[in-house]
Amino acid sequence: MNIREQFPIFQHFRHINSCSHGALSLGVRKAYEDYLNDRDRYGAPWGYWVEQLEEARSLIAGLLNSPVDRIAVTSSVSAAVNGIAGTMDFSGERNRIVATDFDFPSTAQIWHAQESRGAEVIHVKQSPDGNTIPFENFIEAIDERTKLVSIPHVCYRNGAKLDVKPIIDLAHSRGAMVLLDSYQAVGTCAIDASALAPDFLVGGLQKYLLGSSGTGFMYVKDDQSSAKIPTSSGWFAQSDVHAMNIYQNEPALDARRFEAGTPNIPNLYAAIAGIKLIQSIGLDTIEAHVRELTGALKEGALQRGFKISTHLDADKHGAMIAIKSTDMDKLVAALMSENIGTSCRDGNLRVSPHIYNNMEDIEYLLNAMTKYKDLLV
Repeated sequence: MNIREQFPIFQHFRHINSCSHGALSLGVRKAYEDYLNDRDRYGAPWGYWVEQLEEARSLIAGLLNSPVDRIAVTSSVSAAVNGIAGTMDFSGERNRIVATDFDFPSTAQIWHAQESRGAEVIHVKQSPDGNTIPFENFIEAIDERTKLVSIPHVCYRNGAKLDVKPIIDLAHSRGAMVLLDSYQAVGTCAIDASALAPDFLVGGLQKYLLGSSGTGFMYVKDDQSSAKIPTSSGWFAQSDVHAMNIYQNEPALDARRFEAGTPNIPNLYAAIAGIKLIQSIGLDTIEAHVRELTGALKEGALQRGFKISTHLDADKHGAMIAIKSTDMDKLVAALMSENIGTSCRDGNLRVSPHIYNNMEDIEYLLNAMTKYKDLLV
């Protein structure tokens, strides 16, 4: 069975919207069935379910080239970032959070929510064309008042990919911590958290990792700056999950301290299946394939006179191409009527191919866009 045949949706629909949600594979479907069968067979096999959590943790660590004990498995990126925020004291001179114009709303909103606790939040401005953030803007924004720099690996609006290592190094040289949001990147390219060395890296399973919503993760760098104890907790965040000690909070000494209560067990099954599929294909193979598809999309769109909002340099965008629309919602609906799944943000049509897409999908999409060219700039 080839890769595309593992995703039944392509029998009737062209899903090119992995930036919103990955397509459902036969393996992930079976994983959900396995969960239900385990419920019928064993009732409540908590020991086995904890093993599922640990397998998911191990697989995530492998994806990020990280030691296992630096990975927390969370319900979402929002839960992870809220946990980080809960460790931070904004009463001193270092009370500034540096976010960006590219941040995903939940991340930025969490930082702005800290303003009531004394945080000052500023945003590093994007370039006038909106398809990058100049490094010089980070140099101007990060200073001795900066407590943490929050950066997205890939912008959710237009697919812009930041060169994150120089930003991380700059922040650290000025005494600030870094949160790297890799949700729109993980699963499309190799990410070495140990080499990049952000203080925190977050992501989730529902997009390019082909799992489902309800499972996120966080890498925590093992140093003093990340060893603080979050104010949010739960029994899975304890040093001994089975202790059931209601008289005190004894958080784990590793990244598990950022976890909470009962994990989303069905989605752990899905996460394991999704990551194993990604691993079986190989991230280098996926990245090369997606580059070929996005390259064909850019070339075809420009030939038809459409305006691309994403940087044309393949090294400066992720697995998403944004194309300017006069009515993005109407365009998405029109393409849906042609059995093509896309999405939109910020006046742009978002097209995000993955390993299961092919050149025929891209050509079919371009022909459909030409049919509705009055909805494109």
